[in-house]
Amino acid sequence: MQPLNLPPFEANIKKMNGMVKILDILRHKFVALTPEEWVRQHFVHFLMEQKAYPATLMANEVAVTLNGMSRRCDTVVYRQEGLKPLMIVEYKRPDVAITQKVFEQICRYNMVLEVEWLVVSNGLKHYCCKVDIKNGRYAFWEDIPTYEKLVKSEE
Repeated sequence: MQPLNLPPFEANIKKMNGMVKILDILRHKFVALTPEEWVRQHFVHFLMEQKAYPATLMANEVAVTLNGMSRRCDTVVYRQEGLKPLMIVEYKRPDVAITQKVFEQICRYNMVLEVEWLVVSNGLKHYCCKVDIKNGRYAFWEDIPTYEKLVKSEE
């Protein structure tokens, strides 16, 4: 797999039934090792190890219903109290450019979850924005906030 602009981690990779799979530490199962999954697993480890996000407050492939259709958010980060969603993370393969269309996709998911943080990454470039839902504004951040900062910004 392609090197990413994320810290390396000790990936648990196996060949099962002729398919290469990687352990998803949040779903506690082996999943197909696709380029997008490679990005997801790196990013989840980055959030946990570098930004102190608790694994117990993150979930991968979270189902949401949007306009009567079932969709899946790549990763959702929650607040401890009441498991309120705080952040949606959308992943793309490294060869997929982060475009306005990608942000429109994550914004549609946010019409359901109403989080204050949106992150998009293709493993090479990462974009983070804080959303002011009440005023319909957003501001891009230079870096992904730590979990502590994420929670404090909500208070």
